Amino acid sequence: MSYLNRRCFLSLSLPCGLPWLTACSKDDPQAALEAAAQQLQDHLEAKDSGAVFDMLDPQFRAKDEFDRDWARKTMALMFLRYANVKVIAVTRSSRIDPPGSPIGVTEAQIVVTGAQGLIPERASPYTVQLRWQRDGDEWKLRDLQWE
Repeated sequence: MSYLNRRCFLSLSLPCGLPWLTACSKDDPQAALEAAAQQLQDHLEAKDSGAVFDMLDPQFRAKDEFDRDWARKTMALMFLRYANVKVIAVTRSSRIDPPGSPIGVTEAQIVVTGAQGLIPERASPYTVQLRWQRDGDEWKLRDLQWE
């Protein structure tokens, strides 16, 4: 797997660094957005590619060139390579943009680690922006950008 694909996959892990979010309600889109970001992190750290894939919008794009199929293949390769994946959010904020719309944005600075054992073999910092689309009561990841 190329270095770029590893970086792309690891950046999927981004948004979700705060481990304790308050309970969310169907009536509170902001809380539901924050919970979706946490849920994405939890699924990535659990190496549950099916659950991550279910969170992707049908029109998902990463870096304006990668699609859902790329995400599925990249997760499969990375989960085979690393026994442990951790996401550490240095900063993270989510907002509905514009307020009242079905569009949510999560921006974060994260560090993603991958390891076969206890000591990380790889630690990579990222600045990530996730754009979410509300689908009924759920937020689906629509667009992923990173540096």
